[in-house]
Amino acid sequence: MKNIIKFILILLLVGSLPSCKKYLDINKDPDNILEDEVPINLLLTNVTTSTGFIGGSDLFRYGALLTQQFSGQTTGGETQTQAYEKYLIQSADVNNAWVLYNASNLNDIEVIIKRSAEQGAPHYSGVAKILKAYTYQLMVDAWGDVPYSEAQQTTANLFPKYDKGADVYNEIIKLLNEGIAECNAATSSLSPGSNSTIYTGTFSTKKANWIKFANTLKLRVYLHYSKLDKPFMVNQITTLVNSGAPFFAANADNFEMPFFNAANRQNPIHQFELTRTNYLFANKFLVDMMNLKLDPRRQFYFTQFPGGSGAYVGAKAADPVSQKYSRMHVYLRGAVVNAGPPKADGSYDPTGTNSISYTGDAPIRMFTYSEYNFIRAEAALNGAPGDPQIFFQEGIRASMLGAGVSAADITTYLAANGTLAGTDADKLKQIIEEKYVALYGTIEEPWTDWRRTGFPAIVKVSNAVLSDIPRSLPYAQSEMDLNPNAPPQKSSILEKVFWDK
Repeated sequence: MKNIIKFILILLLVGSLPSCKKYLDINKDPDNILEDEVPINLLLTNVTTSTGFIGGSDLFRYGALLTQQFSGQTTGGETQTQAYEKYLIQSADVNNAWVLYNASNLNDIEVIIKRSAEQGAPHYSGVAKILKAYTYQLMVDAWGDVPYSEAQQTTANLFPKYDKGADVYNEIIKLLNEGIAECNAATSSLSPGSNSTIYTGTFSTKKANWIKFANTLKLRVYLHYSKLDKPFMVNQITTLVNSGAPFFAANADNFEMPFFNAANRQNPIHQFELTRTNYLFANKFLVDMMNLKLDPRRQFYFTQFPGGSGAYVGAKAADPVSQKYSRMHVYLRGAVVNAGPPKADGSYDPTGTNSISYTGDAPIRMFTYSEYNFIRAEAALNGAPGDPQIFFQEGIRASMLGAGVSAADITTYLAANGTLAGTDADKLKQIIEEKYVALYGTIEEPWTDWRRTGFPAIVKVSNAVLSDIPRSLPYAQSEMDLNPNAPPQKSSILEKVFWDK
């Protein structure tokens, strides 16, 4: 999809050139065509599309496997997902994710920022800076130290140094503040609109969404300090809340990207399920947690096993080769198009007669109103403004509404599971466990929550190749090979990022 978009951009560019003389100017480097010539509105389309695809791709799968929301299974011969589930994640495995972030998305974002300043288009640079902040938040949480101050300089610096993760986090807050100010600019020569695949629409209306997202992302960033410096976390969130800054207020504010029931336009989670059949199943840890509470989201999250039984069964690492488990369902894959009968053993195939087919148009949910409420609940539990009980229940309610649960079932679930009780540690456990279920399908954050809090209480898998559950990802092998200023490869992916100490 990424390559298709860039190809289209180049075709549009060539078609719009006024003469061959300009195109054949020997003083212009043809390799810089995207930076020098492509309009920023097309670059923003590329960036928002890539951001949505990243949200359901490699880093999403790593986090979901490590925190036991998914299980890597097979029909014979070890798959990549099985290797990742037992913590065998190697430097070459993360090359694609690293390059997509650094050589593609962040470079395009930097071009938008630069050219927006030249063209007097602060609305574009504001959105770009917010997207840059979000991208770096994911990168620091995955890798730790990353290139920042010398990055995205193209040929001016091909070998950027790495900045401390803590320093990059400081820059993230600065970027968000700048992005908000620029989105609020009274005039702008150009403004995003239908060309943005996230918060699509007239900017005068949608800028409120971008600003809410930026402020809510600040809350996420500050919450990540809970283990390193809890007083700092509480103080920063208190100051931000008391400033009157707008945050997510409903599911309609979710930072997510829509997808469509059309070839090459379906979401990446669904596409992976079609192209890597039998690689992923629902994990026993998550399914058992939801079964214990008779969670009504199960019917939207998972297929039944045996099919039609009303039961849900999860897989776990080192299980025997089998397909006798629940698979991901409509919440991550879109509406059912056709449901064939299950096989005689009660299982469904990924494709064919004994399968369930989907539209593939479920959104990729990268930051939700539900998550916002759980952030506020945890922060309030530690002394920040608000009532943790109110935010806790609203987080559950928002998640269930987003999944399609009926009002009656929400009421029943909240009556049984919606009251915080016990010590503060007990209450934190409740908050994070419910957040873990609500963030099914969200890139990285369940893994981050476990690293910060120890909840949910997952344990090392039985066939692990490491002594414990990974705390970060290895640096990309391409960086190790090509960037002399890259740090030495990590001795182990048990190494912690800065806020995990």
